[in-house]
Amino acid sequence: MPLVAAAVCPHPPLIVPELAGAAAPELDDLRAAADAAVARLLAADPEVILLLGAGPQSRAFGAADSGSLRGYGLDRPVRLWKVACSGAEVLPLSLTIGAWLVNRSGTELPRLARAVAADASPAECAALGADLVAEPDGRSALLVLGDGSACRGVKAPGYDDPRAPAYDEGVAAALAGADVEALLGLDPVLSAELKVAGRAPWQVLAGAVRGAGGDWRGDLGYQEAPYGVAYFVANWERV
Repeated sequence: MPLVAAAVCPHPPLIVPELAGAAAPELDDLRAAADAAVARLLAADPEVILLLGAGPQSRAFGAADSGSLRGYGLDRPVRLWKVACSGAEVLPLSLTIGAWLVNRSGTELPRLARAVAADASPAECAALGADLVAEPDGRSALLVLGDGSACRGVKAPGYDDPRAPAYDEGVAAALAGADVEALLGLDPVLSAELKVAGRAPWQVLAGAVRGAGGDWRGDLGYQEAPYGVAYFVANWERV
């Protein structure tokens, strides 16, 4: 698939206002940044959007598949694209939030979705990315879902880890600079210890861009760690 653009967004359930309730305004800036990143992705005039996020195993999903936020208190399916009886609520959280973001944009473009195993090696991630851009689809835009460390402070899900800020700054710099090699160099062991949900998807992005070739530029639109979890929003575009 000729890759024309990519965007990176986090996937916290609380980005959905109905789940955040009274706390929804606390993530208004994140929602606005994610909406802007998706709009910029669509401005690259793709023919199909491919959502990519971590899951229990690497697999592809059908256009009629959906996800659910029922486990987080919202009894509503989140469709990937088409509504059909052949679909099932099988999308992992990352792709469910990705589908919610794309649906929020109002686009009618076709959507595909792929999960990469959260524990996939950097080499496996890079190979998956290269395989994606070798598939014979039309002009494609890649929406990559992933969170940074979850160890930013004593109230963080993973408690406080002094290694987390430096890790997250490295990711931010790599996303801002469209630095493929820096993303591929992220250590899976350290990433797991810091409870990073985005390591594998970011490395698939790196493999896809390296496979697509050409020069790319990055733009980091958001970097914060509310609730002790690092969130990044970025866009990568061809120069």
